[in-house]
Amino acid sequence: MPGHLPRLVLASTSPFRRQLLERLQIPFEALAPDVDESPLNGENPVETAERLSAAKARAVVAQCPGALIIGSDQVAYRGIFRFGKPGTRDNAVAQLKALSGQTVVFHTGICLLNAATGVTQVRGVPTEVRFRNLSDVEIERYVEKEDALNCAGSARSEGLGIALLDYMRGDDPNALVGLPLIALCEMLRAEGVLLP
Repeated sequence: MPGHLPRLVLASTSPFRRQLLERLQIPFEALAPDVDESPLNGENPVETAERLSAAKARAVVAQCPGALIIGSDQVAYRGIFRFGKPGTRDNAVAQLKALSGQTVVFHTGICLLNAATGVTQVRGVPTEVRFRNLSDVEIERYVEKEDALNCAGSARSEGLGIALLDYMRGDDPNALVGLPLIALCEMLRAEGVLLP
């Protein structure tokens, strides 16, 4: 029925995705999806991000009958090289050195799964990011000041990491943070959710 507000579930443990979804001012809950995030053999970064966004939504479907479930995943890449979450300070430093002066694509997959009907909408939203030429001192100073160990590419564009960049180009600035809200709003409206 149009305009209804079904149970909305975010299949993610990311605090960044939760904060973004809160901007839509609709109630939701977050559940942790149990998904192996390794790329498949021969899978390109775009395919990985979009496949994993759907896999995350499907991973919680048994806990949420009748819900609209949101899954999202992001893969940062330049050519054949992928840049995941660094996890450690040393990895973050090494990653930022590799990204210095480079242009990287952050491809964010977004999925909205209607657990009642099985209808699944999947999209990909790329963001092109150009890192400045960074000195070792700038990298060390950044890593000391901001915790970006859980961010692909080792920089938080919504925080101090913006100072590391020459530019960002894409259709939705939220996609780089981890949840493409413009695409998600369109998907929710297609499911009858009223949004301004």
